Amino acid sequence: MGRREDRHSMPRGPGAKDPPVDTSLRAAFEIVDLSAVPGTPCPCGTSRRAFLQPNNTVASLHRVDISVDAKAHYHKHMTEIYYFLECGRDATIELNGTLHPVKPGMAVLIRPGTRHRAVGKMRILNVVIPPFDKADEWFDRNDE
Repeated sequence: MGRREDRHSMPRGPGAKDPPVDTSLRAAFEIVDLSAVPGTPCPCGTSRRAFLQPNNTVASLHRVDISVDAKAHYHKHMTEIYYFLECGRDATIELNGTLHPVKPGMAVLIRPGTRHRAVGKMRILNVVIPPFDKADEWFDRNDE
């Protein structure tokens, strides 16, 4: 028979009186107003990218305005999460050649190697893990 754990011996999370954790980062947090970040052209349209500092190895966040001529592309290392903020009734996301309808409030996890593109005008939040790296954007030869 297994041993019954006493709830008082269970590990607890940090409390208000515990010292802060040392992460070796300059700042414990960052706040970004994505509407104030300059737009950058990308294969999907225009991206406003946050949290791309060299000491951040976790994730970046992008607000992307998708244009109707988004280019199919893939990543060898990055995983992306698209969260759809705004889009029309006919909006879709193409994943490995198959179109999937999307609407505001939906999310899609896109793993490395998945060819993808958004079809139609829309606005998304894109979480990129690890943080975005332009060198990890790949296109098929006929799409370059």
